[in-house]
Amino acid sequence: MSLIDALRRWARQLKRDVLALWFARRHPLTPWHAKALGAFVVAYALSPIDLIPDFIPVLGFVDDVILLPGLIWLTLRLLPPQVLADSREQAQAWMDARRERPRSRMGAVVIVLLWVAVAAAMAVWAWPWVRNRFG
Repeated sequence: MSLIDALRRWARQLKRDVLALWFARRHPLTPWHAKALGAFVVAYALSPIDLIPDFIPVLGFVDDVILLPGLIWLTLRLLPPQVLADSREQAQAWMDARRERPRSRMGAVVIVLLWVAVAAAMAVWAWPWVRNRFG
């Protein structure tokens, strides 16, 4: 198996696991902490907006290559084995039916609000300097 084939297989599994987390959030046996982390991971993974935009050199791909797969892995480890098996089966059926990937508008809203909060915090932090320098 070539490296390209291995990467494609890994990407398909990652996509299936994000969908599995999407289904696991509604499973009655999913613990609350796995639901909470899973909701964040799914919202972020399905959000059309990245936490770190891809046009920022190197850092823009860190969330796609390291952060997101790590969070998916952690959340999958928090799921009971039966929930994980059921959710992966549902996700595979979804993918086999070639349905469109679900989108998370809430994830986009959370990312935008996070950026607004960071900008506001930076403005509050910088305000005394700006006032003393120009005021």
